[in-house]
Amino acid sequence: MKTKGAILWGLNEPWSVEEIELGDPRDGEVQVRMEAAGMCHSDHHLVTGATPMPSFPVLGGHEGSGVVTKVGPNVKRLKEGDHVVMSFIPACGHCDPCAQGHQNLCDLGGGLLTGQSISDGSYRIQARGQNVIPMALLGTFSPYMTVHEYSAVKIDEHIPFEVAALVGCGTTTGWGSATNVAQVRPGDTVAIAGVGGVGMAALQGAVVSGARHIIAIDPVPFKREQALKFGATHAFASLEEAIVPVMELTWGKMCDKVILTMGEMDGALVDPALTLTAKAGTCVVTSMGKMSDMDVKMNLFLFAMLQKTLKGNVFGGANPRHEIPLLLDLYKSGQLNLQDMISNTYSLEQINEGYQDMLDGKNLRGVIKYTDADR
Repeated sequence: MKTKGAILWGLNEPWSVEEIELGDPRDGEVQVRMEAAGMCHSDHHLVTGATPMPSFPVLGGHEGSGVVTKVGPNVKRLKEGDHVVMSFIPACGHCDPCAQGHQNLCDLGGGLLTGQSISDGSYRIQARGQNVIPMALLGTFSPYMTVHEYSAVKIDEHIPFEVAALVGCGTTTGWGSATNVAQVRPGDTVAIAGVGGVGMAALQGAVVSGARHIIAIDPVPFKREQALKFGATHAFASLEEAIVPVMELTWGKMCDKVILTMGEMDGALVDPALTLTAKAGTCVVTSMGKMSDMDVKMNLFLFAMLQKTLKGNVFGGANPRHEIPLLLDLYKSGQLNLQDMISNTYSLEQINEGYQDMLDGKNLRGVIKYTDADR
């Protein structure tokens, strides 16, 4: 079929909304009519080259929700009419990481940036006569997608699509940063650096986990104000600014957990983050840095002698088939505020405007809402 998509043709270029050709579902695949797509910072990393792609063009988008409209052969879990959230890391359920309960580390994740279909290694999208790489084997910046069923999770049909889209990446990553990876416990003091879409979900995870003090850190005043509304007890503009007040707040103990969720990671931020981290405390790096960045600044003596832990994190350590529906259940019960995390909605044609708003600090999360005009 022919439809539209937001295509990136080279580094530091704007997204180009233009016609694409999309293949029908093959073995194990479904076609999805997209209703909403979250505008995650990770897609901007494609623009800057922080996440290197093997080639261009690239169809952006890896966070979204929609309705299954076609089902290919041998699909076992989905049928036409099912409402689904796209999981930005596919989960096969039977590789070694999946079998150990680490679906976020599924071996199929190794092919996320190749653009080659899980089912047969083909390319399912073309633009201007060229094969197109869909971001994370998805490409949610298009009103239709053909994806493997491993990348789609069935959800309750009563969930609003724009809310559901958020748990395909950012919310699950942030929430799991606090609950799964940092393992926040009742009474903990927690610092969260960067309170956009991912950080605000981490903040809510810390609230529900019973943290006593929650310190939000962000240079943007709007985001600090929003963090206090979402449950933060204190807010500061930088890691360095937070150090002395946190020392006074905790009588010198510092933070049990520090979670880094800023839009772009810099190795120089690890040292002040570890300074905020208590003895035997944990610092979680959720933020993405440049693939080529190899430099990290930290005091190795204090890191070892104070027995601190530095952890990486992808997708919040989540098992998406379980935790995507779980988070939406928490939304329905009022324990997870997703609606207020959507700062603005955009049409597909407004994608560059939406990303500029993100860079300008105006959004916790921007969402593309698809209409018949987009299709």
